[in-house]
Amino acid sequence: MFTPTRSLLLALVPASIVIVLDQITKAWALDALGRGPCGPDGDGCIDVFWTLRFNLVFNEGAAFSTGTSFGPVFALVAAIMSGVLLYMANQRTDRLSPLLLGTVVGGAIGNLIDRITRADDGIGSGAVIDFIDFQWWPVFNVADMAVVGGVIALIAHSMLDPTASGVASDPPADGGAGTADGIGAGPDDLSRADDHDAAADAARVPDDADAERVPGDSPAPDG
Repeated sequence: MFTPTRSLLLALVPASIVIVLDQITKAWALDALGRGPCGPDGDGCIDVFWTLRFNLVFNEGAAFSTGTSFGPVFALVAAIMSGVLLYMANQRTDRLSPLLLGTVVGGAIGNLIDRITRADDGIGSGAVIDFIDFQWWPVFNVADMAVVGGVIALIAHSMLDPTASGVASDPPADGGAGTADGIGAGPDDLSRADDHDAAADAARVPDDADAERVPGDSPAPDG
């Protein structure tokens, strides 16, 4: 049975933020950027700095305008992977992993919304709005940045902190009996050890004075 945990709530926070930012920026791109060509005679671009410009592109493929003929397939994969990643986030015990997983989910859902709401030729066939253009790199959007950045951060986090998987360590094979010197022993083990010591004291050899007493002798009466 699936039980939501605090880790799932942590994952939903960045996912929601990414989705909102992605849809707001795409709405701005649709409103501010023309559909004409870039250049001195076109109004389809806004130059920002260096080679960066905002250039409206409708992408029917995957992230960074790749695989344009597999839009519905990418939509299905994005939906399945979002569910899987949220389930993984629900199992984590650290704080950073759910945040990073939620960032990836937010990016996947952001582009999935475009594919569903802009579909004209079947479910998931809609085009994703891309507008961030360096001119030497495929055009992308906020959702793409969240997916790629989240995945890279997850890989780095798992390499730097192997315990981030959240998998609990197995108990000792001897049931936690501890070492011979008592380190790591549980309460039951310490109790049994105390009982053993008490029994040993009861069976201890009499002291030297009792050992020298002749059998049958009785202590002299006082006075």
